[in-house]
Amino acid sequence: MALFRSADGVGADVSVRPAVPGDEAAVTRVQTAAWRVAPALGDAVVDLVDDDAVRARWADAVTSPPGPGFAVLVALEGPAVVGFAAVAPGRLLSLEVDPEHRRRGHGSRLLAAAVDRLRTDGATDVVTWVLDGDAGREQFLSGAGLGPDGPHRNLAVGLEDTGVRSVAEHRWSASI
Repeated sequence: MALFRSADGVGADVSVRPAVPGDEAAVTRVQTAAWRVAPALGDAVVDLVDDDAVRARWADAVTSPPGPGFAVLVALEGPAVVGFAAVAPGRLLSLEVDPEHRRRGHGSRLLAAAVDRLRTDGATDVVTWVLDGDAGREQFLSGAGLGPDGPHRNLAVGLEDTGVRSVAEHRWSASI
Protein backbone atom coordinates (compact mmCIF):
# COMPACT_ATOMS: atom_id res chain seq x y z
CA MET A 1 0.00 0.00 0.00
CA ALA A 2 1.42 3.37 -0.98
CA LEU A 3 1.05 6.21 1.50
CA PHE A 4 1.51 9.85 0.59
CA ARG A 5 2.03 12.92 2.78
CA SER A 6 2.08 16.56 1.86
CA ALA A 7 5.50 18.14 1.35
CA ASP A 8 5.40 19.68 4.84
CA GLY A 9 4.62 16.29 6.41
CA VAL A 10 1.23 17.52 7.59
CA GLY A 11 -2.07 16.14 6.40
CA ALA A 12 -3.94 12.91 6.17
CA ASP A 13 -2.29 9.78 4.90
CA VAL A 14 -3.75 8.87 1.53
CA SER A 15 -3.40 5.62 -0.34
CA VAL A 16 -4.83 3.27 -2.93
CA ARG A 17 -5.18 -0.45 -2.30
CA PRO A 18 -7.14 -3.40 -3.66
CA ALA A 19 -10.65 -3.52 -2.25
CA VAL A 20 -11.27 -6.10 0.47
CA PRO A 21 -14.48 -7.66 1.79
CA GLY A 22 -16.27 -5.03 3.81
CA ASP A 23 -15.41 -2.17 1.42
CA GLU A 24 -18.61 -2.67 -0.58
CA ALA A 25 -20.74 -0.42 1.65
CA ALA A 26 -18.29 2.48 1.29
CA VAL A 27 -17.93 1.90 -2.47
CA THR A 28 -21.73 1.98 -2.82
CA ARG A 29 -21.90 5.19 -0.76
CA VAL A 30 -19.22 6.85 -2.93
CA GLN A 31 -20.89 5.71 -6.14
CA THR A 32 -24.31 6.99 -5.06
CA ALA A 33 -22.88 10.35 -3.95
CA ALA A 34 -21.01 10.73 -7.25
CA TRP A 35 -24.09 9.80 -9.29
CA ARG A 36 -26.14 12.43 -7.43
CA VAL A 37 -23.89 15.20 -8.74
CA ALA A 38 -23.45 13.75 -12.25
CA PRO A 39 -24.94 16.26 -14.69
CA ALA A 40 -26.87 13.66 -16.67
CA LEU A 41 -28.31 11.75 -13.71
CA GLY A 42 -29.33 13.64 -10.56
CA ASP A 43 -31.44 12.77 -7.55
CA ALA A 44 -34.56 11.56 -9.37
CA VAL A 45 -32.62 8.83 -11.18
CA VAL A 46 -30.38 7.91 -8.24
CA ASP A 47 -33.43 7.58 -5.96
CA LEU A 48 -34.43 4.60 -8.14
CA VAL A 49 -31.22 2.72 -7.32
CA ASP A 50 -31.51 -0.29 -5.02
CA ASP A 51 -28.53 0.29 -2.68
CA ASP A 52 -28.72 -3.27 -1.30
CA ALA A 53 -28.45 -4.75 -4.80
CA VAL A 54 -25.56 -2.42 -5.70
CA ARG A 55 -23.76 -3.29 -2.46
CA ALA A 56 -24.20 -7.02 -3.20
CA ARG A 57 -22.75 -6.58 -6.71
CA TRP A 58 -19.72 -4.74 -5.33
CA ALA A 59 -19.25 -7.48 -2.71
CA ASP A 60 -19.26 -10.06 -5.52
CA ALA A 61 -16.83 -7.99 -7.60
CA VAL A 62 -14.42 -7.84 -4.65
CA THR A 63 -14.68 -11.45 -3.50
CA SER A 64 -15.40 -13.26 -6.80
CA PRO A 65 -14.20 -11.27 -9.81
CA PRO A 66 -15.69 -12.62 -13.05
CA GLY A 67 -12.26 -13.45 -14.46
CA PRO A 68 -8.59 -12.52 -14.71
CA GLY A 69 -7.90 -8.82 -15.06
CA PHE A 70 -10.97 -7.71 -13.11
CA ALA A 71 -10.25 -5.70 -9.96
CA VAL A 72 -11.67 -3.09 -7.63
CA LEU A 73 -9.29 -0.54 -6.10
CA VAL A 74 -10.14 1.91 -3.34
CA ALA A 75 -8.71 5.31 -2.43
CA LEU A 76 -8.27 6.00 1.26
CA GLU A 77 -7.96 9.19 3.22
CA GLY A 78 -6.78 7.96 6.58
CA PRO A 79 -8.88 4.84 7.16
CA ALA A 80 -11.90 6.09 5.16
CA VAL A 81 -12.71 4.88 1.64
CA VAL A 82 -13.22 8.07 -0.40
CA GLY A 83 -13.07 6.71 -3.94
CA PHE A 84 -12.82 3.61 -6.08
CA ALA A 85 -11.89 2.34 -9.51
CA ALA A 86 -13.02 -0.85 -11.20
CA VAL A 87 -11.01 -2.35 -14.05
CA ALA A 88 -11.49 -5.18 -16.51
CA PRO A 89 -9.11 -6.32 -19.23
CA GLY A 90 -8.17 -3.11 -21.08
CA ARG A 91 -11.06 -1.13 -19.58
CA LEU A 92 -11.59 1.35 -16.82
CA LEU A 93 -15.14 0.43 -15.90
CA SER A 94 -15.65 3.05 -13.24
CA LEU A 95 -13.71 5.67 -11.32
CA GLU A 96 -15.52 7.74 -8.73
CA VAL A 97 -14.43 9.96 -5.86
CA ASP A 98 -16.80 11.15 -3.15
CA PRO A 99 -17.74 14.73 -4.14
CA GLU A 100 -16.68 15.95 -0.68
CA HIS A 101 -13.16 14.56 -1.25
CA ARG A 102 -12.52 15.68 -4.83
CA ARG A 103 -9.56 17.81 -5.92
CA ARG A 104 -7.26 16.19 -3.35
CA GLY A 105 -5.46 13.83 -5.74
CA HIS A 106 -7.56 10.73 -5.06
CA GLY A 107 -8.76 10.47 -8.67
CA SER A 108 -5.22 10.77 -10.02
CA ARG A 109 -3.93 8.13 -7.61
CA LEU A 110 -6.79 5.81 -8.53
CA LEU A 111 -6.22 6.30 -12.25
CA ALA A 112 -2.47 5.67 -11.88
CA ALA A 113 -3.11 2.49 -9.88
CA ALA A 114 -5.74 1.34 -12.38
CA VAL A 115 -3.35 1.90 -15.31
CA ASP A 116 -0.59 0.05 -13.43
CA ARG A 117 -2.98 -2.87 -12.91
CA LEU A 118 -4.01 -2.86 -16.58
CA ARG A 119 -0.35 -2.83 -17.70
CA THR A 120 0.46 -5.69 -15.32
CA ASP A 121 -2.33 -7.67 -16.96
CA GLY A 122 -0.89 -6.96 -20.42
CA ALA A 123 -3.09 -4.11 -21.62
CA THR A 124 -1.60 -1.56 -24.02
CA ASP A 125 -4.62 0.76 -24.03
CA VAL A 126 -7.18 1.97 -21.54
CA VAL A 127 -10.79 2.60 -22.57
CA THR A 128 -13.57 4.23 -20.56
CA TRP A 129 -16.92 5.94 -21.12
CA VAL A 130 -17.94 9.51 -20.22
CA LEU A 131 -21.50 10.74 -19.82
CA ASP A 132 -22.40 13.62 -22.12
CA GLY A 133 -22.03 16.93 -20.32
CA ASP A 134 -19.66 15.72 -17.60
CA ALA A 135 -17.13 18.52 -18.11
CA GLY A 136 -15.30 17.74 -14.86
CA ARG A 137 -14.61 14.13 -15.89
CA GLU A 138 -13.63 15.24 -19.38
CA GLN A 139 -11.15 17.75 -17.94
CA PHE A 140 -9.73 15.13 -15.54
CA LEU A 141 -9.32 12.46 -18.22
CA SER A 142 -7.95 14.91 -20.78
CA GLY A 143 -5.35 16.07 -18.26
CA ALA A 144 -4.34 12.43 -17.80
CA GLY A 145 -3.84 11.94 -21.54
CA LEU A 146 -7.12 10.29 -22.52
CA GLY A 147 -9.34 11.64 -25.26
CA PRO A 148 -12.52 10.84 -27.16
CA ASP A 149 -11.93 8.28 -29.88
CA GLY A 150 -15.24 8.33 -31.76
CA PRO A 151 -17.71 5.69 -30.58
CA HIS A 152 -20.72 6.70 -28.54
CA ARG A 153 -23.76 4.96 -27.12
CA ASN A 154 -27.11 5.98 -25.69
CA LEU A 155 -28.36 4.70 -22.36
CA ALA A 156 -31.98 4.68 -21.22
CA VAL A 157 -32.22 6.29 -17.79
CA GLY A 158 -35.28 6.08 -15.50
CA LEU A 159 -38.37 3.92 -15.37
CA GLU A 160 -41.36 3.91 -17.68
CA ASP A 161 -43.69 5.30 -15.00
CA THR A 162 -41.26 8.11 -14.07
CA GLY A 163 -40.11 8.94 -17.56
CA VAL A 164 -37.29 7.32 -19.48
CA ARG A 165 -34.79 9.55 -21.20
CA SER A 166 -31.73 8.86 -23.27
CA VAL A 167 -28.27 9.81 -22.01
CA ALA A 168 -25.29 9.73 -24.36
CA GLU A 169 -21.89 8.34 -23.40
CA HIS A 170 -18.71 8.86 -25.39
CA ARG A 171 -15.76 6.49 -25.43
CA TRP A 172 -12.39 7.85 -24.36
CA SER A 173 -9.08 6.02 -24.64
CA ALA A 174 -5.31 6.27 -24.48
CA SER A 175 -2.29 4.08 -25.07
CA ILE A 176 -0.64 3.09 -21.82
